[in-house]
Amino acid sequence: MLHVRDHGGDGPSLVLLHGAGRSLADWDASAALLTVGHRVLAVDLPGHGRSPDISPWTIPGVVRHLADTLHAHGVAETVVVGQSLGGLVAVEYARVHEGGVRAAVNLDGFWWGRPGEYPGAERVGESLRRSAGAVAPPGYIEEQVAHAARYGIPSDRAEAAALAAVRPLPGGRWQTLPERTAALEMYDELDRLGAPGVTAWLEGVTCPLLLVQAGRPQPPGPVAQWFADLSVRFAQGLSAELAELSHNRPTITFARIDAGHPMTLEAPEAVAALVAGFVRGLPGGAEW
Repeated sequence: MLHVRDHGGDGPSLVLLHGAGRSLADWDASAALLTVGHRVLAVDLPGHGRSPDISPWTIPGVVRHLADTLHAHGVAETVVVGQSLGGLVAVEYARVHEGGVRAAVNLDGFWWGRPGEYPGAERVGESLRRSAGAVAPPGYIEEQVAHAARYGIPSDRAEAAALAAVRPLPGGRWQTLPERTAALEMYDELDRLGAPGVTAWLEGVTCPLLLVQAGRPQPPGPVAQWFADLSVRFAQGLSAELAELSHNRPTITFARIDAGHPMTLEAPEAVAALVAGFVRGLPGGAEW
C-alpha cells in the first residue's frame, strides 16, 4: 500500500497527488481548506515520501498501486487532483478507471512537448537525470528553503515539505527520493507520456478535466539564459494548445493560476479555491 494521509472531511472525495521528488506534505495547506465539503486524502507516490518503491517504476504500475490503496481506504468514486508529476498520474488514473473517477485535475503537469518541438528541452532531461536520486549534503534542506523563498513560500512551510521529501542518512546527509534507479525510470516514463504532445496524450480520456497552467514565470535568480528562454517559449506554446483543446472539447476546462510551478506551496488558498469551484461545477455538484 502507498502511504496516505487522510485529512478527513465530509462530502465528495478528493485524492491529492504531488510532484516528482516531492511528497504529500506539499498538499497540507490546501488539504486543510478542502476538507470543508470534501473527504480529502493525500498520497505519497511510489518511491516518494514514506511510500515503498516499485520496480520497475512505470506509470501503469503507479496507477495499479494507487487503485489498490484507494480501494483499501474505501474510496469508490473520486476526483483525482495532481500537481506536476501528480497531474500526469491523475490523468492516467482517470484514463484507466473511468467508472471510479468523476473528474481529474492536472496542475501544471505537462512535460516538455514533442521531441524537437522546443529546442533545448532535451537539456532539461539531461540535467534531471544527472541529479536523479542524489545523496545531498548536510545543507540541503537550507538550500531548499532558500530556493522556495524565491517563490514567496514561507520558510516553515518550505522546511516541512523539504524534510518530508527526503530520507536522513548518517553524517547529516540526505537521500533524495525516489532513489536513482527508480528516478531514472520515472523520467523515462515522463518522456514517453510527453512524446505525442499534450493534445494527442489526452485523446481517450473521457471524464471532465481541469487543466491548469502556472501563470507566473520563473522567479528572478541564478538560472541559465537558455532555460529562461525555453520556459517562456514553452509557456506560450502550451497556453495556446490548452486553450484550443478547451475550445474543441467540452469536457476540458483550461485555467491559469496566479502562481508558479510549486503552486500548492506558494498559493495553497488559490489552489484550493480553484479545485473546489471545479468540483462544485461537475454534474451533480456536491451530491455525488
